[in-house]
Amino acid sequence: MSAFVPPPYPYERLDDLRELAQQRFGEVVDCSIGTPTDSPSPEVVRALAASNSERGYPRSVGSRAYRMAAANWLHRELGVTVDPEHELAACIGTKEFVVSAPHYLRLRDPSRDTVLYPAVSYPSYAMGAVLAGCRAVPVALDAEWRLDLASVDPEDAARALCLWVNSPGNPAGGLDDLEAVAHWGRTREVLVISDECYLEFTWRGPRRTILSAGSDGVLSVHSLSKRSNLAGIRAGFYAGDQRFVRYLSELRKHAGALVAGPIQHAAVVAWDDQGLVEQQRRRYQQRLGMAQELLSAVGITTDLPDGSFYLWAAAPAGDSWGLARNLAERCGVIVSPGEFYGAAAVGYVRLAAVAPTQAFERALNRVASGAHCQPKPRER
Repeated sequence: MSAFVPPPYPYERLDDLRELAQQRFGEVVDCSIGTPTDSPSPEVVRALAASNSERGYPRSVGSRAYRMAAANWLHRELGVTVDPEHELAACIGTKEFVVSAPHYLRLRDPSRDTVLYPAVSYPSYAMGAVLAGCRAVPVALDAEWRLDLASVDPEDAARALCLWVNSPGNPAGGLDDLEAVAHWGRTREVLVISDECYLEFTWRGPRRTILSAGSDGVLSVHSLSKRSNLAGIRAGFYAGDQRFVRYLSELRKHAGALVAGPIQHAAVVAWDDQGLVEQQRRRYQQRLGMAQELLSAVGITTDLPDGSFYLWAAAPAGDSWGLARNLAERCGVIVSPGEFYGAAAVGYVRLAAVAPTQAFERALNRVASGAHCQPKPRER
């Protein structure tokens, strides 16, 4: 057996386009990664320095206050009730949970070796399966970028450790029927893990969580990264079926998966701050419209998403790298080619509406003027 060689990290493959934009315009309008650029709440920042928790080890499952704050948010905003003692635990953001969960679940049931995930999706779902030594099996999406569960081979379902669902979806912004997904998993005894980190940015209909269909056989995963502009502090939680919460939290305790004490303290403040979320929703709605206008100016027509803060656009002649280079050259905007999100995503680009509003305005002005700035000289 040959040694595992990590693939290139997708977004680092865009460095030459970033350099091109910097040389041409003196700035990079980076819309490739969903990294918040707006400020978090000042109260949260102050709380980071006021916990007096720096000396002791934090609880892996999260402090009582941390878990209560998350449970209260679920009840207040989504109308679901979970027991913070047995049905909810902390995680270090959600990316590490996404990547580590298949390994832990495989230990629980070695007879199952398959991870099901959306065919067009965040690459960490497949990578988590690979790192766990599992089969990573993509599930086809329908015309509205929702899971097509009828397409799942019964043999794959019988071998599945879990099914990932991401709603609102990254990159295409689809909204899955979470009740139907939960039912599919329960009837096949497949754990459904619903990544709901974009839930606050649901544009069509109400915000949805899989926990509304009950906690049996499901986990819901949430993060402060997007809703609170706190991607840098790495704080989230998972909630649902207490059998899996108990099992995963015990393993994660042994693995040293700890949200830092000062971060736990600040997270309590963040989960209670819905005002910042409403402000951020308005910003992303405005920027999505500006991004749509920008793509239209270069001849690309795309719909606004049903959820999330990404535009998902088909590239002319399916040449996603060509479109990415065109945008970098014409206005300094960096987007992600669809291949980053799976073989079924080739021919598209993803534009994250996260750059500051003024940066979008400058990009629009460059396209409207038709000016191609001369490359700036390199500093010696």
